[in-house]
Amino acid sequence: MSLLELFLLAVGLSMDAFAVSVCKGLSVRRGSMKQALTVGSWFGGFQALMPFLGYLLGITFSSLITSIDHWIAFVLLAFIGFNMIREARSDEENESNDRFDFKTMLPLAVATSIDALAVGVTFAFLRVNIVPAVSFIGCITFLLSAIGLKAGNIIGAKNRSRAEFAGGLVLILMGIKILLEHLGVISF
Repeated sequence: MSLLELFLLAVGLSMDAFAVSVCKGLSVRRGSMKQALTVGSWFGGFQALMPFLGYLLGITFSSLITSIDHWIAFVLLAFIGFNMIREARSDEENESNDRFDFKTMLPLAVATSIDALAVGVTFAFLRVNIVPAVSFIGCITFLLSAIGLKAGNIIGAKNRSRAEFAGGLVLILMGIKILLEHLGVISF
């Protein structure tokens, strides 16, 4: 696998994390460097971890993983999206979406990196040098996620409630798109 191919793959895999980072940026009052580094670390770390785990699982479990990855991503993204919409419509001032703790970040990181697990299985077939490949993917995702958080924060500073509603809707639509693609209903 060439460096250009790996770069394109890394960017493609990180697009979900970037979009979720933008949505996360919509929900924070001030997008600090610490928050950008936290989001980048979570998403970049999982985007590196999942293909590594997929590589280790290899051919043995590939059909099982690829048969349910879309359902896992759909459920997680829809759940998070519906919560964002519910909070956007609430009159209360709610701080839950601007948290960066384990309970908040883990489902987001898993949901955005679940497809990378299947990529890791493919890496096993292709005999890719796994450590440099997943390190590169993790670094690209880290950078794009940190940038996404800052971009979302800038966009959503004045229209937080509408932006949070839109962010939740985007997450739900991403989950639906992933599900429909894997079911063969649509193809992009």
